[in-house]
Amino acid sequence: MLLVLGLALFVVAVAVVVLASSVGSGQTTGVARSLELVNNQPSRNTVAKNQLAARDRLLDPLLGALRGLAVRISPNDTGERIAHSLDKAGNPPAWSVERIMGLKGIGLVFGVVLVLVFFGFSFWTVLAAAAFGAFTFFLPDLLVYNAGLRRQQEMRRGLADALDMLTVCVEAGQGFDAAILQVARTVTGPIGGEFARVLSEIQIGKSRADAFASLGERTTAPEVKTFVSALVQADRMGLPIAAVLREQTKEMRIARRQRAEEQAQKVTVKILFPLLLCIFPALFIVIIGPGAIRIMELFSQM
Repeated sequence: MLLVLGLALFVVAVAVVVLASSVGSGQTTGVARSLELVNNQPSRNTVAKNQLAARDRLLDPLLGALRGLAVRISPNDTGERIAHSLDKAGNPPAWSVERIMGLKGIGLVFGVVLVLVFFGFSFWTVLAAAAFGAFTFFLPDLLVYNAGLRRQQEMRRGLADALDMLTVCVEAGQGFDAAILQVARTVTGPIGGEFARVLSEIQIGKSRADAFASLGERTTAPEVKTFVSALVQADRMGLPIAAVLREQTKEMRIARRQRAEEQAQKVTVKILFPLLLCIFPALFIVIIGPGAIRIMELFSQM
């Protein structure tokens, strides 16, 4: 037995040596390899595959395949739709169209495999896996849409303060571009970032009307769209900006007050179900509970 075991280990060692020599054959090593790297800037295509990081060798090709799967099963305009949704969400630095498509592919495969691994193979589990895979496939779209909704609400809340400052700056004698710069520096939140983006587009040569029209395309808030439409029309018709801003500020205050009254009227309806399901049962237990216990004790003694 010892002889057979030693012979097997010797054969394995010879095989490992042969494989190592064959893998390294045809490639320069040592000083020659270092000189090649100094003279020629290496890239992912020129460097040998075994010299790449584990992420470049394993993770990136897998993510690329999953991204390709998501692209193939999605409609043709999915990339444009995701890009538009990312514009509404403020284009977060960590989010891009490629990453969203990669997450969709990962969600599809993960959802299907997870259900099949835990519940086995059957007709109903295959249907459940397909349904859960579809849910995880569209989950990144829902997250981007939710982020866009939150950002639009923040823009609606901050637009009134931005318009007040913009009106004060213009009426004080500043130019419109300088007033936009002051708003972008002072006002915090998404509306300040949008004004900074508008100013950057104007500075690179875009007309004021086109820059504000692009702002209207990146938002779904009605107040922002109304403000943008008024500014674009005033710029094209040559109307005084100060008067337009003053009227827009008045309308924005009225709209904000009406929105607050609308939210206050909804409170009574929203609190109805928590009141019926959570508060009333506790009150019934505290108030009627001792009496019910007394009645049960009385009947048990009789």
